[in-house]
Amino acid sequence: MQYRNATIEDLPTIVAIYNSTVQSRMVTADTELVSVSDKKNWFNKHHKNRPLWVVENENNVMIGWISFQDFYGRPAYNGTAEISIYIHEDFRKKGCGKKMLQYVISKAESLEIHTLLGFVFEHNTNSIKMCESLGFETWGNLKDIAIMDNNQYSLKILGLKIN
Repeated sequence: MQYRNATIEDLPTIVAIYNSTVQSRMVTADTELVSVSDKKNWFNKHHKNRPLWVVENENNVMIGWISFQDFYGRPAYNGTAEISIYIHEDFRKKGCGKKMLQYVISKAESLEIHTLLGFVFEHNTNSIKMCESLGFETWGNLKDIAIMDNNQYSLKILGLKIN
C-alpha cells in the first residue's frame, strides 16, 4: 500500500468512499450523502501536521483514506489528534484497515502527535477490536448519543498514547 497527501482531484473519490458507509449506520453519524462541495472546507483544513492521506494499491487504485483532525481546538490539545479511516467497499475485511492504522501509529510522532483518538460507534465491534489489537483502550463511552432511523447509538472514545 502506498500513502500520499490527498489532492483536490482526489476529493470526489474520497467523498464516494465516505458516502458508501452512510447507509450502514456503522461508521458515520451522517444520515444523508454528502457532496464534494460539502467537504471542501473540511479538505482545506488539513495541513502538514493534520494531513489527509489517500491510500493506493500497487495499481494506483485508491483503497481508502486517512484523516487527522484537531481535538477540541485549544492549544493544550495540539498533540492530540482524532483519526478517521475509511476504506473502499471492494477492499474492506481484507486487513487494509489494520495496516492503515499501523501506519498512522508509526507516523504519529513525526506529525507531533502524542495522543491518537478514535470515535467509534459501540456496535462497530470489528473496528473496536482492530483498534484494541493495536493498543487502543476505551477512554469513554457516550451512551445513546446518536439517533439514526429512530434508533439510539452509543459512541466509544478510543485512545492511544504514543510513547
